[in-house]
Amino acid sequence: MSDKYKIHDNTSAYFITLTTVGWIDVFTRKNHKQCIVDSLKRCQQYKGLKIYGWCLMPSHLHANSLGYVKK
Repeated sequence: MSDKYKIHDNTSAYFITLTTVGWIDVFTRKNHKQCIVDSLKRCQQYKGLKIYGWCLMPSHLHANSLGYVKK
């Protein structure tokens, strides 16, 4: 796997974009959108993910986030 898109600094926030294969409009149904929201909330609650802002589009998700830093 390439190192080009790996996060190397866990103390900085990153702007990330998650896309669907072929940019298919998957997130137009309410249950699919709710699944993403529930997953983000679960990562915040149980994995220490910090989300500063996000925008769910029909085929992708943009987010400003910070991952959990192990001490």
